[in-house]
Amino acid sequence: MKAINKTRYLLFLIIVIIMSCRKPYNPPVIANAPSYLVVEGVISAGSDSTIIKLSRTISLSKGVTVNMVPHATLTVESNANTTYPLTEIKTGYYISPGLNLDNTKQYRLRIKTPDNKQYLSDFVAVNVTPPIDSIGFNITNDGMQVYANTHDPNNSTRYYRWDYTETWQFHALYYSQWIGDGVDVVGRRADQYVYSCFAGDVSTSIVLGSSAKLAQDVIYQNPIAFVASTSEKIETKYSILLRQYALTSDAFIFWTNLKKNTEQLGSIFDAQPSQISGNIHNLSNPAEPVIGYISACTVQSKRVFIDNTQLPRTWRTTYPYDCTEDSLWYSNPITNVNQVAEFLVPVGSTSLAIVPFPLPPLTIKGYIAADAQCADCTIRGTTQAPSFWQ
Repeated sequence: MKAINKTRYLLFLIIVIIMSCRKPYNPPVIANAPSYLVVEGVISAGSDSTIIKLSRTISLSKGVTVNMVPHATLTVESNANTTYPLTEIKTGYYISPGLNLDNTKQYRLRIKTPDNKQYLSDFVAVNVTPPIDSIGFNITNDGMQVYANTHDPNNSTRYYRWDYTETWQFHALYYSQWIGDGVDVVGRRADQYVYSCFAGDVSTSIVLGSSAKLAQDVIYQNPIAFVASTSEKIETKYSILLRQYALTSDAFIFWTNLKKNTEQLGSIFDAQPSQISGNIHNLSNPAEPVIGYISACTVQSKRVFIDNTQLPRTWRTTYPYDCTEDSLWYSNPITNVNQVAEFLVPVGSTSLAIVPFPLPPLTIKGYIAADAQCADCTIRGTTQAPSFWQ
């Protein structure tokens, strides 16, 4: 028995030594990954602004998620030697107001980065995007699937891409009618209420559709965005602004491969990573990979609103924070501490008063309170309604 115990002890000791000797291994390919240029955007041929985003790929070992490229020079060029400069409006974002281009010409994008490297996209023809026919939604077991319908009566588009901006109205879990002014707790003015807010987001997934295998160029109920039944996006009212782009077959192949490489990896059944070939090139080093595909097209857009009353009444929003209520006294019955002065009176307090106790006209002895994240919607939104809100 002693021999067995001694053997077990030795095995345990060996395992501990092996585990303590492990060191993290950073493969050279990951640690020294090159930084490639990433170009996002479309040359808008109509009245919509042309917006190009420049960034660079980053190593997995770095602690940042984005590496924008500022101070670059961007120009749209036509095959008739006409140029249209873009202006940097914020770090890495370059814009030109509606270009209203001649659809019979071809266009490309020229980029000069701060390190004096020059990149040029291939000339592309202008695709005329057909209008969005309608935007609707289907109810599923766990949420709302937003879809789009469109068609081209000339059967000449066939390939489509969409992106979108979401806006929604939501509210805090608790309704705070009181606020600390540095002296005492007072009733909120109309412009101080923080119960109902608006928030928004932009699409991050690649949304594509094709009618290439159909007799008619018709897109019917193409999935655009999914909103979970528990999401606060749909607790009051939800709006989506959808933008539609016509693509060439080469552009569609690029976006399809990019979608596979960025969104559909992770299991043995998913597509394997593949080389992504765009239409942008480094003029001095054609072998350098550049991620992006520059298209030229008119842009169609459409906005719809979806009210909570249009959705199943059994759906319940899951609030994003764990919230509890506390009773804060002017004079705590046990400690005699003035909790109101300590936690609620200071301007910018992280606790907010919800309702006094007892209710007036009786003498107020304290307030039911909650953390600001549970009673102040401006922590993740704004009380100012967008100009387009219905």
